[in-house]
Amino acid sequence: MASPIVLGIESSCDETGAGVVQDGRLLGHAVASSMDEHARYGGVVPEIASRAHLHSLRPVIAAALDEAGLGLADIGAVAVTTGPGLSGALQVGLAGAKGVAYALGVPLYGVHHLAGHVAADTLEHGPLPDPCMVLIVSGGHTSLLLVRDLARDRITHLGDTLDDAAGECFDKVARVFGLPYPGGPAIDRAAREGDPRAVAFPRPLPGSYDFSFSGLKTAAARWAESHAGRCLPVADGAASLQEAVADVLTRKAVAACDEFGVGTLVVVGGVAANSRVRALAEERCRAAGIELRVPPLKLCTDNGAMIAAVGDLLVRAGAEPAPLGISVDPSAPLEYAVLHPAAVTAGAPR
Repeated sequence: MASPIVLGIESSCDETGAGVVQDGRLLGHAVASSMDEHARYGGVVPEIASRAHLHSLRPVIAAALDEAGLGLADIGAVAVTTGPGLSGALQVGLAGAKGVAYALGVPLYGVHHLAGHVAADTLEHGPLPDPCMVLIVSGGHTSLLLVRDLARDRITHLGDTLDDAAGECFDKVARVFGLPYPGGPAIDRAAREGDPRAVAFPRPLPGSYDFSFSGLKTAAARWAESHAGRCLPVADGAASLQEAVADVLTRKAVAACDEFGVGTLVVVGGVAANSRVRALAEERCRAAGIELRVPPLKLCTDNGAMIAAVGDLLVRAGAEPAPLGISVDPSAPLEYAVLHPAAVTAGAPR
């Protein structure tokens, strides 16, 4: 028998996403972004993001169902991001998910946002090998993980960002270079015309699986300041910065695969859309005999399909649905794919 059809809802930052998944197959998904509203501020404004989610949630769910050729009554379970992310934004998605699950009388699952990024790859390439190495690279997170059964097992962290994540580094340096927000795509575009060897930017923490991009960001800013009163060679700076980030990410990921005897590397998250990160990962994995899996571009950035994919895995694994008191955890660490934080009542100990 076919598994229940799962509706996934994502609202952790500035994208409102809904996706519909059944038995590992993506049936439909839709995303609405408030990025243009944040661009003039140079970053995401939480209040604007929350308001945009309120306006977009119902239309996005309807669009995902329409693409799947389904109605709301066809949904057999609901999955929603409960952390990490912006508190107000998460609350909007959770309230909507609770409403749908309650109205339909179907189970609700809280999902860790980063586990969603990992599961996104299954919608393109099928089940994850057990074990596999996962490199998550996004605006707020950079992690190197050893993943076994995503729906059942605890996730092992080999390395995490100690300060600025890779995407955050791109955003901040892009502003210094006079490039628009979001910085990642802007750096990628500018780098096409530059020389990646033009500037000898540092490669942080070479002897560790942890990541630190704060010093690289500072080095790029100092390089830009050194051109005061002269024309800044933005293309060369962007290409050199991008090369440094891609080098650090892929070198550590391939080294971890070798050390732990893992034959598959999965690269996910918004920065997985970066052309140099993808190309260098492919080059180094091919040389090391490692299978590389990267989701298509539409599934790299935040979306509801990836949350539905986790929900689908949880349903098929027989995971317990969320309790009625499920809340959000804006700073939740990634331990398991399922995330069911309990609401804290007034006067209760934390």
